[in-house]
Amino acid sequence: MAFDRNRPYDDLPTLPPRMEVETKAVLRQALSATRALAELKGAGGLIPDQAILINAIPLQEAKLSSEIENIVTTQDDLFRASINEGNLADPHTKEVLRYRTALRQGSDALKNERLSLDLIRRVCSTLLDKPVGFRGPDEQVVICDRATGRATYTPPSGGEGLLAKLGNLESFLLAPDGPDPLIRMAVGHYQFEAIHPFVDGNGRTGRILNILYLLYAGLLEIPVLYLSRFIIRNKRDYYRALRAVTEDAAWEEWVTYILHGVEETSRWTIGRIQAIRELLDTTVERCRSSLPKVYSKELIELIFRQPYCKISFLVEAGIAERKTASVYLKELERIGILVGTKRGREVVYRHPALLELLTA
Repeated sequence: MAFDRNRPYDDLPTLPPRMEVETKAVLRQALSATRALAELKGAGGLIPDQAILINAIPLQEAKLSSEIENIVTTQDDLFRASINEGNLADPHTKEVLRYRTALRQGSDALKNERLSLDLIRRVCSTLLDKPVGFRGPDEQVVICDRATGRATYTPPSGGEGLLAKLGNLESFLLAPDGPDPLIRMAVGHYQFEAIHPFVDGNGRTGRILNILYLLYAGLLEIPVLYLSRFIIRNKRDYYRALRAVTEDAAWEEWVTYILHGVEETSRWTIGRIQAIRELLDTTVERCRSSLPKVYSKELIELIFRQPYCKISFLVEAGIAERKTASVYLKELERIGILVGTKRGREVVYRHPALLELLTA
């Protein structure tokens, strides 16, 4: 049956694709993307405290991945809310913070279990802040154009057929042999979005699945690939290439698009990591010379874990008691590293140079 955007796409082909995906153009782009990703994997070692990367960069991924779904928050609201675990944050900011939590939980889970459909279901549950399951027979969704309200795509029906398609996707991703892992990730991303297994949260869950698959395949050690930045800057091409696979089996265009995104994003992230390392080294030298009685490796690494800091962070980290911690942060403000702002009864300290690097 020919594809009809107004009818459930129950004839969605299974994986692997029936046509050759590993074309010369795809393999050429896969080689470039693999090299860039390997450089990114190695660049993570430039930062002695991996928490700096695990906390800061995925928060930007969370912001932009959510922005693709029109869930928008400001950088300031996001970072300020993150230091209070979302307390008093507006609904959109809370949603973005849940994305980072879901990504972190998923990556932590892979240390003890394999990538699975159940893990992906748990990721979506964290994103939506409620238990979710795969769509049942009575849970049909229709994707519509926001401007016209017309259907652009109707995913497969829920129930047993959907579960079979998900099982096929899982087998494709986890098979011991098959296409290059990056090519498999690109193909799997299309298939996940085409199946649309949840009533809500599919786009964000699918983008987290990309990162988890790269971790599972050993192509990354920590979740720092900032792919949503590329997608949102090339959003029309993203949706056009998705539709082209559905309507014309245009796999080469789709896979090369994703692989180009991996390469460009890897190189951009390497630049961010190198810049953070340079700023870290400069800050260490500045504090050693200007604040020898305040300086410690632990203190400097703490103020790099995210762009906002407060007294309780130093206390909880065992760096200083509350009164001394207050003195340390004031001294860092005095020499121009931090900027303090009174918020209610406490002072929150912003790290402007780090914030600029993360949001550029």
